Amino acid sequence: RSHSFSALKQWYQRRVRGTVSSILAGSDLLKFGYVTRSMPRSAGEAIGHSILGTQEFIPKQFAGQISLDMNNAWGILRVIVDRCMQLKDGKYVLYKEPGKGILRIYKVPLNTFEDNDDSDEEDEEEEEK
Repeated sequence: RSHSFSALKQWYQRRVRGTVSSILAGSDLLKFGYVTRSMPRSAGEAIGHSILGTQEFIPKQFAGQISLDMNNAWGILRVIVDRCMQLKDGKYVLYKEPGKGILRIYKVPLNTFEDNDDSDEEDEEEEEK
């Protein structure tokens, strides 16, 4: 039973994410595709997929059908922004715990995630000499 509830919850979360994205993007149409895995024909062959069907929705109408309240979505974003505004100057990573409704904020060094293209070029120049 918990597996089917988990699958249903994941299905709902994917629909919410897609619907919110389409509303924010200003899309006129939201299209869902339903697929199933095809069994491989031989041991080394990759598993393919077969399309079972598709459905099209108008994003704002579909949001109403799944009880998605955009005011609630904006409220959640507002709480996150307010929390970030309270932080001291610096660089942070916002991390969502997989499978949980927990967001964590980690402070990281200022040079984290920066390209070091300059240092790579210097290394190449030194190797050429």
